[in-house]
Amino acid sequence: MAHKKVAIDVLGMTCAACSARLEKAISKLEGVINSSVNLLAQKATVEYDDEKMNIDTLVNTIEKTGYKVPIEKKILLIEGMTCAACSARVEKALSRLDGVIKANVNLSTNKAIIEYPSGAIEEEILVKAVEKAGYKAEVEREVDRDREKELREKEIKSLKRSFIISAILSIPLFSAMFFHMAGQENILTNGYFQLLLATPVQFIIGYRFYKGAYNSLRGGGANMDVLVSMGTSAAYFYSLYNVIKGVHEYYFEASAVIITLILLGKTFEAVAKGKTSEAIKKLMGLQPKTARVIRDGIEKDIPIEEVNIGDVIVVKPGERIPVDGIIIEGHSSIDESMITGESIPVDKKEGDKVIGATINKFGSFKFEAQRIGKDTVLAQIIKLVEDAQGSKAPVQRLADKISGIFVPVVVLIALVTFIGFYLVRGDFTTGLINAVAVLVIACPCALGLATPTAIMVGTGKGAENGILIKSGEHLERAHNMEAIVLDKTGTITKGEPEVTDIITFNSMQEDELLRVAATVEKASEHPLGQAIVRRGEEKLLMLTEPDSFMAIPGKGLKAALEGKEIYIGNRKLMSDAHIHIDEAEPELNRLEEEGKTAMMVGIDGQISGIIAVADRIKDSSKRAIEELKNMGLDVYMITGDNERTAKAIAKMVGIDNVLAEVLPENKAEMVERIKSQGKYVGMVGDGINDAPALAAADVGFAIGTGTDVAMEAADITLMRGDLMGIVTAIRLSHRTMKTIKQNLFWAFFYNSIGIPFAALGFLNPMIAGAAMAFSSVSVVTNSLRLRNFK
Repeated sequence: MAHKKVAIDVLGMTCAACSARLEKAISKLEGVINSSVNLLAQKATVEYDDEKMNIDTLVNTIEKTGYKVPIEKKILLIEGMTCAACSARVEKALSRLDGVIKANVNLSTNKAIIEYPSGAIEEEILVKAVEKAGYKAEVEREVDRDREKELREKEIKSLKRSFIISAILSIPLFSAMFFHMAGQENILTNGYFQLLLATPVQFIIGYRFYKGAYNSLRGGGANMDVLVSMGTSAAYFYSLYNVIKGVHEYYFEASAVIITLILLGKTFEAVAKGKTSEAIKKLMGLQPKTARVIRDGIEKDIPIEEVNIGDVIVVKPGERIPVDGIIIEGHSSIDESMITGESIPVDKKEGDKVIGATINKFGSFKFEAQRIGKDTVLAQIIKLVEDAQGSKAPVQRLADKISGIFVPVVVLIALVTFIGFYLVRGDFTTGLINAVAVLVIACPCALGLATPTAIMVGTGKGAENGILIKSGEHLERAHNMEAIVLDKTGTITKGEPEVTDIITFNSMQEDELLRVAATVEKASEHPLGQAIVRRGEEKLLMLTEPDSFMAIPGKGLKAALEGKEIYIGNRKLMSDAHIHIDEAEPELNRLEEEGKTAMMVGIDGQISGIIAVADRIKDSSKRAIEELKNMGLDVYMITGDNERTAKAIAKMVGIDNVLAEVLPENKAEMVERIKSQGKYVGMVGDGINDAPALAAADVGFAIGTGTDVAMEAADITLMRGDLMGIVTAIRLSHRTMKTIKQNLFWAFFYNSIGIPFAALGFLNPMIAGAAMAFSSVSVVTNSLRLRNFK
């Protein structure tokens, strides 16, 4: 059984009822493991077993449910074809792929044109199929064509045009209502003239609603289009009946104005929805279009797509770095704020990594390209943000459930309203008009937009601040957190130990002690030992090699240098080597209480000195921990250090709960233990050994200066190695959830208040149409306020 995952584009969904119904239809298919339909992104993400189901079945189901899957076209440039047999073979290989509708290979142009449901097949699969057939292929790129933007602009243009025509035809009808009320008869109040104006609005401009309603009903459900087309048709056909009967009572203005207002609302909504994905557009805009590469000893500018791994790239001051790599010549100061959110430029020298899209401030340098295309940090950020924006938060499930049953219930309320007025009062006209108002006010658009718009803006805003949130679910979870576990090394501290104290005994000179210790530690790979070596090299420049060296795990090391026997390590090691340390005890206790790791140096059976090493606390740690506590979180520190040192460091940063002497493999167990107390737990870490604990926590935060493994296991990644990022992420989570709750409240409140008002006859259908249109706009606008998050 092979699991596959696709994200297929779906057209024609207009409200939450649509997405809920489609999700239900897909999840019923045999072989579907998981499915999620996103109304805002217009995508169906489906995980399935490819032995039980294929893409065709999925597309058929989507289309049967009443929606459309757009066809995507990809052009491949193929190398190595020499005759018609070659092109036939490539065509056959591509046609066999699951989901391919048509493959056409042209030998004279060396191109293959493949058609498939949009989102169903990844480019790599097409390229691999051609390579398997024995040829080389690459995807032909259309430079500078933002397809999504083009489609959205086309939609906005179409809506604007429809709205303007509809408004021009509706204004005379609206004016006629006032003349009619004043008892003045003129051309505007003439039934046939009104019929002439209302018909194109109802059936040409309003065709989109009928089409949507037909598709929806054919798919076995009902959506906003059903309500609009039912309501406006009732008003239109009743007015038509009166024109034929010669009764001077028309409601053409109601049907036409409702359609006009809904189109106005949809136009505003489309413009606002375009703004919700602005973060992605910003990120995409950061990518330079060209790179200055040295080829055959000559500098030349080439398109970014043509850069290869290993190319040497030249970057001048003020330019953006094209791809990720490592500096091989020169040094500079680089503004990485667009990736990490950190405003202070970072100094870089030979051997340092540089990230594509960041800005070179001062010096010129050459670097070797290491990651290109979709492997660059920027491309991965864009993909992560896109995935997050296409995801659902658990809070949306409630809205989805409600909108699934909403439309049939509203139709029922409208029927009851109509029958009630007709039977009780014998008033057909009022009953009909109130029923129309019920149908129009109750459209569940706002309900479907409430959550995804906020998540799109929230995750995008996070990315701008160097906070990458994997999905809407994790954004919601961060909001529920009650306890947070912070790994000490590399998270609270810098993860770079430094020598802080050198204390000598038995008339040993400080420089001599440092020379001996640094020379011996040079053979060691322990981070604390490396701190001593760094200090030795800074102060004494040249270090020799020890004559012999042996690491003693958990205790220290033993070595021979210049005929002397040397031990460097902890109390246990000194005891094993029969070296008395009584005179060093007071100093040892003092250093440990200051949170430092004290290493004793014994030479020829005597204690000669202590070298203390400490991992410096990051500048922002104390403030961040204080902020986390102010948010009501229980803060824990987890470390492998001994109890005394751990408590000393915890005291410096204001942490009361200390988990000391925890081996890396037991960190996850500790997280589970806190969770078993009924707490919702977050874990922050940066190393490979933190990955299991990050996965075990309810919310895993990876400090992005750490490893890819930690980032993979985490739910939220901070591109900056700064604990304040955790505070920002939690605040963003609270703010986004607050926005979602406001949106849902207004969407529910507006419908719950609006429907009874309309049913009791207190709401004109036109006012209902305006209220419905602007409820969606207000929800999207409220979500857009998140863009001001600081």
